[in-house]
Amino acid sequence: MSLVDSAIYVGGERTDTSDNLEDIYARLRERNGMAWIGLYRPHVDEIRSVAQEFDLHELAVEDAISAHQRPKLERYGGTLFAVLRPAQYVDETEKVVFGELHVFVGADFIVTVRHAESPDLGRVRRRLEQTPALLSVGPEAILYAILDQVVDEYAPVVAGLENDIDEIEDQLFDGDPAVSRRIYELSREVIEFQRATHPLLDVLTGLERGFDKYGVDVELQRSLRDVHDHTLRVVERVDSFRALLQNALTVHATLVGQQQNDEMRRLTEASLSQNEEVKKISAWAAILFAPTLVGTIYGMNFDHMPELGWTVGYPLALLAMLMTGVTLYLVFKRRRWL
Repeated sequence: MSLVDSAIYVGGERTDTSDNLEDIYARLRERNGMAWIGLYRPHVDEIRSVAQEFDLHELAVEDAISAHQRPKLERYGGTLFAVLRPAQYVDETEKVVFGELHVFVGADFIVTVRHAESPDLGRVRRRLEQTPALLSVGPEAILYAILDQVVDEYAPVVAGLENDIDEIEDQLFDGDPAVSRRIYELSREVIEFQRATHPLLDVLTGLERGFDKYGVDVELQRSLRDVHDHTLRVVERVDSFRALLQNALTVHATLVGQQQNDEMRRLTEASLSQNEEVKKISAWAAILFAPTLVGTIYGMNFDHMPELGWTVGYPLALLAMLMTGVTLYLVFKRRRWL
């Protein structure tokens, strides 16, 4: 059922509970207390029913139906409408999962519409029911407790992201090829986390501006300022995460460039080494080819080759072979081919 929990509170004490919206409406009128209705992914008709009963503004109702809103605070007459973006860190997948929570706050009611598992509003309800003095303050106390729970649930997310960034720093210098993709995915999560936390500061500032105008309880004012301080610390940490990831991406690009340069240098050195070997082989081939050429010419044994009949023909041929080889050797040696 989308109606997770609904109850009537009088003087901070839970007096009535029902799993039927119409029943809750009737009991609220009888008790003259405060209603807290918790909905989880409700049907449009259920939201319309709540909107009609408590005279909720159409724009706020449309936001609650369509969801996918950024954190914000709006006031429509005597009703306060807040959108919050809770977050959870999933250890198994090392991913951050974002939810969405819509809160309608009136003089004698509060309606929470969750579109995800977080935050744990059951824990908030139990905590408030154990402190009737706080709950008796009214719907504003419930809104404070919800904000406190959302910000508290940010702490494990911050710790998880911090651990992921530490792992990325180790991967950077280990040469892990998958680190670039992980930096990109983590950067997207950090940006999404910024979109959830930065506007929350404006929400809390808006609530603080209404302290005097709406006569908010003094202790509740202190509690909201404490939540504001915690949120500010979270925002600063998230901003630092984004800067660290940008630096990591720059370092990764530098390391990749150095690796490519090293590879190009090795290839160049290998090419130069091969060229030197080719020079040596070519030089010795030329040296050996010259005597072979002389021997081949005189090995043809034509009848009209006068050198074949000379007494010194053979020594001259050997001398020509030797001199040619020595000359080529000296030439190649001077050119540092050998």
